[in-house]
Amino acid sequence: MIWSKEETLSRKEIESIQLERLKETVHKVYDRVLPYRAKMDAAGVKPDDIKSLKDLSKLPFVTKQDMRDNYPFGLFACDRDDLVRIHASSGTTGKPTVVGYTKSDMQVWTECVSRIACMGGATKKDIAQICFGYGMFTGALGLHYGLENIGATVIPSSTGNSEKQIMYMRDFGTTLLVATPSYALRLAEVARSMGIDPEKDLKVKIGLFGSELLTDSMRAEAHKYWGKDMLITSNYGMSELMGPGVSGECEQLCGMHINEDFFIPEIIDPETGEVKPEGEKGELVITCIKKNGLPLIRYRTKDITRLFYEPCKCGRMFVRMENLSGRSDDMLKIRGVNVFPGQIEDVILAFKELGPHYEIIVEREGYSDKLTIRVELLKSTDSYAELDNLSKSIRYKLHVVLGLDANVLLESPNTLQRFEGKAKRIKDLRKL
Repeated sequence: MIWSKEETLSRKEIESIQLERLKETVHKVYDRVLPYRAKMDAAGVKPDDIKSLKDLSKLPFVTKQDMRDNYPFGLFACDRDDLVRIHASSGTTGKPTVVGYTKSDMQVWTECVSRIACMGGATKKDIAQICFGYGMFTGALGLHYGLENIGATVIPSSTGNSEKQIMYMRDFGTTLLVATPSYALRLAEVARSMGIDPEKDLKVKIGLFGSELLTDSMRAEAHKYWGKDMLITSNYGMSELMGPGVSGECEQLCGMHINEDFFIPEIIDPETGEVKPEGEKGELVITCIKKNGLPLIRYRTKDITRLFYEPCKCGRMFVRMENLSGRSDDMLKIRGVNVFPGQIEDVILAFKELGPHYEIIVEREGYSDKLTIRVELLKSTDSYAELDNLSKSIRYKLHVVLGLDANVLLESPNTLQRFEGKAKRIKDLRKL
């Protein structure tokens, strides 16, 4: 089901809307956001210089550091009494990034999430259980409003107490699960420990997964637990831009459609900042063109992807972004080699003897980096030969994929930490 007619507009119509809204937004931030005016003045660009979408590249970037430097409200473009909602990041690495919404921003947010919910197969007949944490995090309330807007029944169960989550699923007849991919696997694991087969004993047939990277391997692993017929889609967003609803996969599973009437995407070289040609991989940059509270322009997301402009078989015309390869700030540089956690995950999940849980540890010994991967066995075994052969096979495959030697530690079942929110897979001890 397609939620709104805007999703089927022609490329010419989409770009006409984008240009009109871009001009309005640039004038607004220049007039009302002093730090951004200073950036534009330093770059030698004025609002009237934006005459085409190509002129977007003349504008300076905004980063998370800009938000921290202007904490809490320095980048806001509206009066304080026009705000109806404030969210913020956890701020675990410094000051949190604070975002705010006007009444019209909330309407846009709800519209965008309604679209991506429909892309993922949701209808008003669904009973949707939201297993994101409610609070300052944008994920839970964002999906909540969008799903309610399309008429679905929402169970705001939040995170934690996984046994009770399974009880709700069984007793309320949950058909749609909102969660991180890693927590969806954890819930299936808990269900099995309770003697419940998620595929046969529960009614969950749709997974709207977000907040962390969903690799093809992780999707395949989720199908093993929840059933091959479960429709599992990934959706993308971040609080700085709006929250969930920036983009989402449709049932064709060929990339996430970006809501282009509200966001303009670019792909840049993360090193030089130069805009890359269509179809090339690089860092995603997003410009918000219909926000009143916090209309960020050319926000560097640090996420690595590429864009496809060909029309989708689903009938939507919005550009699609490839599922993320990772984040430029999650990339590990080990002995001169660039390593993304997703590469390691793909290797691990290719072994039927291993579960989906792992930890990446990077240490420095002398002047050299040491990479260790902790992985978890699905079943215990006392056979040293079997464990030795498995460890050697994993190390060999990792070397083929990464071009690096890695130590592999095989852990007993249910040893590694489980996560209810975003999984924290990396322990880089070189930074300590």
